[in-house]
Amino acid sequence: MRMLCILLPNFPFRCEAERCPDLVWRPAAVTYTAGNEKLVLDYSPELNGLWRDMPVQQALASYYQLDLVHADVNYYWRIFGEMLDALELKSPLVEGANLGEIYIGLLGLDSLYLNDDATVAAMKEALPENFEIQLGIAGGKFPSYLAATQSKYGAYNTYTGDIASQIKDLSCDLLSVSSKSKEKLHEFGLHTLGSIASLPQSCLEAQFGPEGGFIWQLANGQDDTPLYPRLSEEKIEESTTLPSPAVSLDVLFMAMESMISRIFKRLKNRGIGIRRITIWTRTWLSEYWEKCVNFKNPATNIKSILSRIRQVMESSTQPGPVEHLGIKVTGLGYQIGRQGSILKEIRSQDHLLDDIQQLEFRLGGPQLFKVKEIEPWSRIPERRYVLRPLDR
Repeated sequence: MRMLCILLPNFPFRCEAERCPDLVWRPAAVTYTAGNEKLVLDYSPELNGLWRDMPVQQALASYYQLDLVHADVNYYWRIFGEMLDALELKSPLVEGANLGEIYIGLLGLDSLYLNDDATVAAMKEALPENFEIQLGIAGGKFPSYLAATQSKYGAYNTYTGDIASQIKDLSCDLLSVSSKSKEKLHEFGLHTLGSIASLPQSCLEAQFGPEGGFIWQLANGQDDTPLYPRLSEEKIEESTTLPSPAVSLDVLFMAMESMISRIFKRLKNRGIGIRRITIWTRTWLSEYWEKCVNFKNPATNIKSILSRIRQVMESSTQPGPVEHLGIKVTGLGYQIGRQGSILKEIRSQDHLLDDIQQLEFRLGGPQLFKVKEIEPWSRIPERRYVLRPLDR
């Protein structure tokens, strides 16, 4: 399938520049925290010698006046999602799995648009003018990605015919493989796609395993990776800003309860529950925290949702005093009908089993067991009893 690739270079930095226009005029880097290390996520386009995942201390050694902005990933995905929504009005086949990287299937669009020029013009019309874009058209994801990287801003590039000969001089760093594999390619002196394509496929497979065959195909301009269009899914979002940064979980729970109440008001009389909910917080230093909470059966009351959220937040540590927090519901569903027993004792037992199943679903396996006799007469202690999951 022919595909159109749209790249938005320095997307996180551009998003931050939308909120703070002054960043455009001074060197800046968007950073994130991984464990105890602070790394670079993105940076001003004019800065040379920086790269993604570079330690911030190393970046400051090159640019000591560098402004540091902590990444607001939730904000970036919201802006990116709005772009994808707009593009889906132009084409139903839109994939946006990575920030700043979009693939659009061109199958069937010839009945809507006269040619590639008209198609590109329609897609550009759906995107904000303040984001620089590069576009490329080719048969397959990777060839269209390469075509986009070689295009001028605002223009598009097309690869047709013998793609291998057109991409042979491009760097192997453009390959969509692990950084470890790229380093290994450079160690072998394979710096360009042409040098990789000139080798037999078996040689690369001998050194890289199954990934070697994939590398060889990409270097020859072949990519049969399917397009994964976004699934249409109803989303409900709520967020709030606290009067002052808070470290107390009770304050956060009160804000969460208020937001969940507003969500249930929007779901009133629809008879559906929440199957998946994402909670996020942002500190006064713009540090971001996010957790996804899943429910085995759609939750239809505030109490059960708050109970799960409390468990998640008590077992996690916030990166700092929380200033903003929000909830995003991305999974809605109907409850499975089940008739309860008229006996109070059995109903209580059913509720206990439901709690056990929910616990196992959250932790990924059986957690409570019952001791059952197997061979109590055995001289071997391990053969006398066995542990059986409690809800079986």
